[in-house]
Amino acid sequence: MTNYCITCCTTADLPEEIFRAKNVQFACFHVQLDGRDYLDDLGQSISFPEFYAKIAAGASPTTSQVNVEEYVALFEPILQQGKDILHLTLSSGISGTYTSACIARDDLLERYPERKLYVVDSLGASSGYGLLVDAACDKRDSGMPLDELYQWLQQNKLRLHHWFFSTDLTSYIRGGRISKTSGMVGTLLGICPLLNMNKEGRLIPRKKIRGKKQVMQEMVKMMEQHAANGLQYSEKCFLSESACMEDARAVADMIEAHFPKLNGKVQINSIGTVIGAHTGPGTVALFFWGDPRTD
Repeated sequence: MTNYCITCCTTADLPEEIFRAKNVQFACFHVQLDGRDYLDDLGQSISFPEFYAKIAAGASPTTSQVNVEEYVALFEPILQQGKDILHLTLSSGISGTYTSACIARDDLLERYPERKLYVVDSLGASSGYGLLVDAACDKRDSGMPLDELYQWLQQNKLRLHHWFFSTDLTSYIRGGRISKTSGMVGTLLGICPLLNMNKEGRLIPRKKIRGKKQVMQEMVKMMEQHAANGLQYSEKCFLSESACMEDARAVADMIEAHFPKLNGKVQINSIGTVIGAHTGPGTVALFFWGDPRTD
């Protein structure tokens, strides 16, 4: 048995039952909406349908990250139990949580010098970050030692591809990921931008595609081009969606038809309130293992 725990943040956008089943403890980001503070606690404080309905009605949520004290509160009880920790963070390209987790680590290792506490910058987000956590759990459960797993994650995390599209550009314009002019023109012409995560863990617009059906096809084409072993891809595939399950299901059906050797069905998760505060409703995101991200 391995004597270490895997921890992460709820921005990995996996269901609570998955975290529990895989024995992953997590810290929660924070969301401010309509003058109230909510924990990003997997839809418990505010349900996903209510959250996205508020955004669709004009609300503009803001977010705040897990701070050093909250990381200490997550890590210290585990260390006190005599266990080591492997913690994965949301991408440093879009959040400062990696830095906060490292500060907490350094503070705690001064007090618990006999323990190990590794912090991994996932360079990912949403269920792509979640797919990396899932892989870490699988390797832990197969008996991989902590030091070896830490090295494996560092060597392989850029193999995890993230592709996104959205049918509603409002939140992307507000957050500056798409210019106001491009967003207005795109909305008028029915353009759905296709974005991905680059090697620095930043969200980058890649293509402007007219029509939802066309952008879905292009997303699947990107998987064909980049997935490990192409159409013979045999690893796991995750999707996440923000109040657009029908679109996500359509993409999942296309992927399952194109990749017959998938490891199980495509798993569809909800985009949580923190990531969703920046995407708004209408986003579908695809995650799979493939060639290394190089740009």
